[in-house]
Amino acid sequence: MAGFVTVAVLGAGAVVADRVAADRAEQEVSDAIVANLEDVQGEPQVDVPGFPFLPQLLRGSIEDLDARVDGATVGGIAMTDVRVAARETSTSAPHAMGEAVLTATVPTASLEKAIAERAGAAVTVTVDGNRLAMAGDVFGLALAAGLVPRVEEGRLLVDVDRLTLDGVQVDVSALPEQTGDRLTDLEVPIEGLPEGLTLTGAEVVADGLRVTAAGTDVVLPANAP
Repeated sequence: MAGFVTVAVLGAGAVVADRVAADRAEQEVSDAIVANLEDVQGEPQVDVPGFPFLPQLLRGSIEDLDARVDGATVGGIAMTDVRVAARETSTSAPHAMGEAVLTATVPTASLEKAIAERAGAAVTVTVDGNRLAMAGDVFGLALAAGLVPRVEEGRLLVDVDRLTLDGVQVDVSALPEQTGDRLTDLEVPIEGLPEGLTLTGAEVVADGLRVTAAGTDVVLPANAP
């Protein structure tokens, strides 16, 4: 019986030590997230699943890791519900991830700001089913249009379709060159992603666009930007 108790105590101690090590790793990753994102909203939530963790620590690489913050500025754009899923994350700085997928929501307010700067006019952007809708004023004419997002060569672009001016449907190509150019290939610039991450997709969701960036050998700089 005494031997059984000893083994049980040692086993419990090993579990506690393993969990302490995992907690420390989660905190270190949390600190790295805060250091590499701007305007972080809420406390980062980091989960290092799996047991035992100590062998991973000794190996210097975390097999799987999930992290989330309520909001942050990513690539110069204010985003919400920022999530990172990573595999084979190094435990020493600068942290490198063998594989990483970042997903985040670009809210309509951020889209409005980026599109207004490109179009040279104040606009409002709303979600219309699985599409985006834009409204504004161009040269005193009421503008309304549908916006179709796409990702091309790592760039987030929106195409204008169903354009109407003062209720009259207009082909963008028929507009004066200066105006038409402002409404063609509107870009929402997402720049300065961590090395190795590339924007791969965008999907309309209830509060904006859900974007995805993925990559291999992703490196988080050791210092804040």
